[in-house]
Amino acid sequence: MMPWLEAFHRPTTIAEALRLMKRGGRRARFVAGATDLLVEADPAARILVDVGRLGLAYIKPHRGGWRIGAATTMAMLEQSEGIRAFAGGILARAAAASGSIQIRNRATAGGNLANASPAADLAPPLLVLDAQVVIAGHKGKRRLPLADFFKGVCQTALKGDLLMEIILPPLNRAAGRRGGERSAWSFQKLGRVESDIAIVNAAAGVGVDAGGRCRWARIAVGAVAPTPLRIAAAENALQGRPLDSESMALACETVCREARPISDLRASADYRRQMSGVLVRRALEECLAGTEPPRH
Repeated sequence: MMPWLEAFHRPTTIAEALRLMKRGGRRARFVAGATDLLVEADPAARILVDVGRLGLAYIKPHRGGWRIGAATTMAMLEQSEGIRAFAGGILARAAAASGSIQIRNRATAGGNLANASPAADLAPPLLVLDAQVVIAGHKGKRRLPLADFFKGVCQTALKGDLLMEIILPPLNRAAGRRGGERSAWSFQKLGRVESDIAIVNAAAGVGVDAGGRCRWARIAVGAVAPTPLRIAAAENALQGRPLDSESMALACETVCREARPISDLRASADYRRQMSGVLVRRALEECLAGTEPPRH
């Protein structure tokens, strides 16, 4: 499928992988599931460095949150009991929406982020969870917020380095959670068909106090800008207000204003802009239902 390939390497250490990548220069690409690489069929990618033997396929509890290896597949995330129980299963739901069963068995969490598609399904939920990424380079490891990882369409902070791990902080740290509140999370996706790339996707999390006022909100959208977006202005529109139809409408209007979509074969820019507000509204309504006190 890629007749121009010159070499395929399967290193067993991160140091070796980085050396091979540096030696290959602009012709080299890291590869895991290859579900994006094979579709793109980039003739400039002549040397592939497979990360499958680096021990990066894992999901581990970490200080109240989780560590997710970059080679962890979508299927692993979808099926993990721990991830399904974390933040209402928002990340597991996004993984389950990432293509067909066959794709989810190959596609990886790290690849989904490193490809830097604006429509990456894991990006919005990871943004609202305040995820961080761990990157390995020749000068050692570094950690940065996911919001700083995306630089543009198919552009990241990697520059030849290796995405090793995704870190999910404890929910009380990610959301500033305090005692007595109720919280809920939601992931929404719109595609032409269920297994298609997103026309728009969105994620939200909210926490409300006993009186129904929003203590905190997290809102992110994808496929409506060069990078997945965390919409702080929409979050601020909810904070301190009752989580009702009026405040949700204000937040959704803000999302539509902040969106910077393009037109392509899947949808027009105007349709994407309008649907970004619709999906955020659906996400917030699901969160509202999840924060209602139980009826006796």
